[in-house]
This record gives sequence, C-alpha cells and structure tokens, in this order.
Amino acid sequence: PSIGAIEVAANDPNIIYVGTGSDGIRSNIIEGKGMYKSIDAGKTWEHIGLKNVGQIGAVEIDPTNSNIVWVAAIGNAFKSNEERGIFKTTDGGKTWEKVLYVSDETGFADLELLPGNPNVVYAAAWKARRTPWTIDSGENSEGGIYKSVNGGKDWEKLEEGLPKGLIGKIDLAVSQVDSRILYAVIEAPDEDRGLYKSVDQGKSFTHVSDDIRLVNRPFYYTNIELDPTNPDIVYSNANPLIKST
Repeated sequence: PSIGAIEVAANDPNIIYVGTGSDGIRSNIIEGKGMYKSIDAGKTWEHIGLKNVGQIGAVEIDPTNSNIVWVAAIGNAFKSNEERGIFKTTDGGKTWEKVLYVSDETGFADLELLPGNPNVVYAAAWKARRTPWTIDSGENSEGGIYKSVNGGKDWEKLEEGLPKGLIGKIDLAVSQVDSRILYAVIEAPDEDRGLYKSVDQGKSFTHVSDDIRLVNRPFYYTNIELDPTNPDIVYSNANPLIKST
C-alpha cells in the first residue's frame, strides 16, 4: 500500500522509477517518501528526491529518453502542502522542477504522455483531504484536466464537454494506436459522473457512461485502461472490474 506508481523505461528495462504513497486515500493510508530509482532491474534502489510530495498518483517516463520523468503528486493526505503538482526531471532524478501547480490543497492523481509525442502531456488535478473521521473528495470545483503541448512550459485547462460543477478524482487513458482518443473517468455528482471520451486530443469530450460502478469507491479506485490494440475496448479497474467493447 506504500507504492503509488511503478514505471519501467521503454528503452531500457533495467531502469525502473517508483513513486511512493498510494494513490488510494484510504483511512489506513501509508504516507509516501518520494521517488526511488533502480538501474539494475530492481536489485538495488536509490532515493531520488521529492521526499515531501506525499502521495504519488502516477509516474511516466519519456519513451525516447529515460532521464526525462514526470510525476503526478497528490500531496499530503492530511494537510495542505506546497509540494503538490506535476514535477519533471530531465537528468534522471538529480533535480526536479514543479511545472504545474494549482494550490497547496489541490494535487494531481494522474498524467499521461501522448504516444508519438511525449511533449504533449495530460494531467488530472484532484483536491482531496483525509481526516480521522472522513474524506473530502469531489466536493469542490478545483479539479479538472490540464494539457501541455510544449513539455510542461505552458498549460491549458480542458473544459469543453466536461463537468462544470463539483469534480473529484480523475484517471486518464490515451490510445496507443490512435493518439486522438483520450478517455477520462471522473468522480462527479449524479449524472455528471463516469466516463468521458475525446476524439480530438481533449479539445472536446462526450459523456459516454454514468455507470456507478466506474466511480463507486472513487477515492480508493478510479482507474481506466485501454486495450493497446483497440481503443474501443476499455477496462475499469474499480469495484468490480468491468469491461466495455
């Protein structure tokens, strides 16, 4: 439960990056301690920073350069902290730059790189807070989907077709065979909840399902995955595991 994300380099399977701190903000949460890296297929590990980012929702490695790594930091589950946002390293974790920041209460649960062009990045903002007696998730409008087309220098918040009101945890999936297609599963009230699909790289979205099983335990789960050969085959890894063809 102390691991939020694991990613293996596409150009060298000996290189592994691990983000600590689970992305499911349960009541018995284990706090993260930043990023770790192995260059020998997991035999040994080195701590490479981001010690105070709290929970890590996603790690993505540039498929053309394993020294370029992106991290989506949810933040400390129990208090406000500045170390939330999207972080990027270009030197294999020696140094990190915070390239996207919303507030000290809003972090990021997921990010995806565009297949064929890793300078195009999608990121899912999430404002969540755990207390000893409850969780606040999906009770504000600070969340949403952001996009950069220049490697994180500039960002645009995507809005066309997405929920306008309260919004919670979001998970993203980009098709490996058609980079125009982007899915987002979104925690939101009533008929706004569920699965959204874009066929124009996020310029606009269509709401394709409000099935409660997609988001019935949103702060625990909320995971969407695509078949790498067919973007019409979609898996929701929640409770239960469900599939659309």
